[in-house]
Amino acid sequence: MKKVKQGDHVTIEYKGMLDNGEIIESSAKTGPFELEIGGGLMPPGFENALVDMKEGEEKTVVLQPDEAFGYKDEKLLHTVNRSVFGEDITPKTGVVLGMTVDKNGQKQKIPALVTAVNGEEVSIDFNHPLAGKEITYKFVVIKIK
Repeated sequence: MKKVKQGDHVTIEYKGMLDNGEIIESSAKTGPFELEIGGGLMPPGFENALVDMKEGEEKTVVLQPDEAFGYKDEKLLHTVNRSVFGEDITPKTGVVLGMTVDKNGQKQKIPALVTAVNGEEVSIDFNHPLAGKEITYKFVVIKIK
């Protein structure tokens, strides 16, 4: 029976959970998910866990942060002046805002979590919301192409 290898397109059903059991993503909501193994669409540990699986096979893996969404990077924590947000936006702790940043000479919009508001200073975190978290994934391979 054929096994998943690098470069294959696979259709899977999956569920990702935090160590407290909270479901962070699931194909149950969106339907089966298709990806190319090694294509970089999902974190490396996610894609690597599918290698050598067969159609119909189920598997549960626990991914450490370096295999999933990385560790928190202190360089991605910033404090900015409230004026950066303009007059139409009032930053509040816990809110995720879309911020435009310059990366390699190009403007990109990325999410930033407001972690604190102290007067005119606003602390923001550009890390992925799941950075530093251990993620448990349950997979079922539906189809290998």
